[in-house]
Amino acid sequence: MHPRPLTDSEPLSALVRAAAARDDRAWQELYSRFTPTLRAAARGFRLCPADVDDVVQQTWLAALRHIHTIEKPDAICSWLLVTARREALRTMQRRVREVITDELPEHAVPQAAPPESELISDERRRAVHTAVRRLRGRKQLVLDALLQTPDASYVDLAQRLQMPIGSVGPTRERGLERLRSDRDLVATVA
Repeated sequence: MHPRPLTDSEPLSALVRAAAARDDRAWQELYSRFTPTLRAAARGFRLCPADVDDVVQQTWLAALRHIHTIEKPDAICSWLLVTARREALRTMQRRVREVITDELPEHAVPQAAPPESELISDERRRAVHTAVRRLRGRKQLVLDALLQTPDASYVDLAQRLQMPIGSVGPTRERGLERLRSDRDLVATVA
């Protein structure tokens, strides 16, 4: 039994599902539709033609390996572009040459911080904490939580503060805006 022919009007999601089922015609259609876009994306990194070919080839190999895991088949173009950009960056990184020398570059030699810098940092930190305590409501809660755990995700903050996840970012931004206009804080930090 032969697979049914593909048409140009075939929805992209059906085409991706057919390719995931190893339909050669679906792969050919995806390849012909998206290869020019992938080539343009790779050329945007100013790669030589051979590297552009390698990036496109690696992108299609990744698609072959992972097409069955793509959650949104209609977004195959975005998936392919992200993959191509990552491959282009890897290609560029491989071109960077290391020069081994006996001496460290000037910027790599650690400079001792002036003794007063730690005092200044502590003073600024206290000023920020004091300014956050002057805030009211959720702005204070969100910024105080971020000061305590700067690596916390918005999901964690929303759960801990019992607020909708969508309001954490805007509340944070309003709080930061208020801190930017806090005269005492600006005078201390400046």
